[in-house]
Order: sequence, then C-alpha cells, then structure tokens
Amino acid sequence: MRLRNTRPMDIGSTHVIVTGGSSGIGLATARLLAARGAKLSLVARGAERLEEAAKDVSAAARRASVAARTADVADQRALTRAIAELEDEQAQPCDILVTSAGLARPGHFLDLPDDVFRQMIEVDYFGTLHALRAVAPGMVERGYGSVVAVSSAAGLLGIFGYSAYGPAKFAVRGLMESVRAELTPRGVHVGVVFPPDVDTPQLAEENLWKPEETRVVGGTIKPLTAEKVAAAIVKGIDQRRFTICPDTGTRALARFGSVLMPLLNREFDRRVRAVQRSTPRT
Repeated sequence: MRLRNTRPMDIGSTHVIVTGGSSGIGLATARLLAARGAKLSLVARGAERLEEAAKDVSAAARRASVAARTADVADQRALTRAIAELEDEQAQPCDILVTSAGLARPGHFLDLPDDVFRQMIEVDYFGTLHALRAVAPGMVERGYGSVVAVSSAAGLLGIFGYSAYGPAKFAVRGLMESVRAELTPRGVHVGVVFPPDVDTPQLAEENLWKPEETRVVGGTIKPLTAEKVAAAIVKGIDQRRFTICPDTGTRALARFGSVLMPLLNREFDRRVRAVQRSTPRT
C-alpha cells in the first residue's frame, strides 16, 4: 500500500480535539496549538473547570476558535456524541486528536479494591480507545490526520505502587503500536507520549495515595511542567514521531529499556527494602 500524506501538518489549518483538555498536559497542549492557529475543541468531565479552560485557550490566541463539551471518556456514547457535536460546531472534522484524559490511583497491590483496577482501564485505556474509534474512520477516509495518546513512564516500566495504573498505560502503548501499523500507510500519523511525573492537578491528587515505597523509588526528581510535555507533543506532531519522550530519562528508557530494566529493578528493589526495614507494614 502506498504511503499517503507523510508531509508535516499545517497546524494552522487544523481542527484539534483534546480530551482531558481542562487542565494539565491537555490544557497546555491546547494553548500551544491554538497559538499556532488551530481550531481547538476541549473535552473534559467537569463543566466549571472546562469553561475556564476554554477561556484560557481563547486568551492564549485571541483569534482562535475554541469549543468545549463535557463528557466522560469512559462513556463511549457520550464521548462519541461530544466529538460529533464539536466537529459540527467547528464546521470541520477532527484533524488532530490528543488524548490526555487519565486517572492515576497508586497503592499497594494487595490493598487496592478491584474497582480501582477497572476504573484505570476504563478511563486510561478505553477512554483513549473510544476517542480514537470516533475520529480514525474519517481520518483514514481523508488520508490525513494525527492521533497522539498520552501514556506514561509507567507504561514503559513496572513501578512499585502502580499495579492498577501501569497496566492501563502499557495497554495504551500497545494499542498505539498496533494502530500505528494500520493507520500510517493510510496517511494518519500516530504517536504516543511517555511523560514522567508532571506538575499537574492529577499529580497532586495522586500524591495523596502514594505508598512511601513509591515516593522513594521516584527519588527526588523534580516533576516536569505541563508546558514542557506539551511542547514535546507539538514537536512530535510536527515531525510525525511515534515515540514522544519529553525528557532524557524516559527517552533512554524507551530506547534501551530491555538493557536498563534489570539495573533499574535492582536499584528500585534496594530502595524498597530500605523503606520496608525502617517502616514495617502492620
């Protein structure tokens, strides 16, 4: 099959839909793309915060066309309907999709309720899948488009405390790897992002649940800003990259994971043992 439309995208003429667009990585990405002249459509659950985000994006690019819809990405019907309504409102089909809606709930494997495991899969994996299924047919028909999913460094390496979140992000990675093989020959760029900890409202919520072992494994590395991750996403779209890593650590892990993993596991195990010796669980 002949490759189609492998040229860089003219972002200024595109309609971008961002799930999880009311805060964090999604909002920062929306700001950057709006500043490039794109039409922006934001999807998120909370109406009040979504309204504020739409105003924020409009302020970042005064001439930008900004629309918003509330929807839970885990609800396929609601999300599909919201995307269709946004395409109608913007009078343009989706050219670029960024799926940044996600949820993280760390905890000890033996303590986490079954519902948490299901919720991570429903939001992080199925939320990505539902959005992709809504826009991919049109992109394939037009032979043009870009879909970028936000996974995580926890989608590259199993990390203590992320037995619910990590597998969902591994699943996002696997989905995008498979979809890349199918959509790239049809002219659609596919990318997946592997951010480490990022200074967002989600991280603040996540930190309330982190076991001490998880904190120690993470070390004292300063979280990235959402703006730095967003810049990497936009660069990835411009350059049609599949693997998008916003820092050197995740870039090394993505490229040399099979080599680094035994060394990292040994070091992480050492840190976990030190914590558990000093603070034994009851």
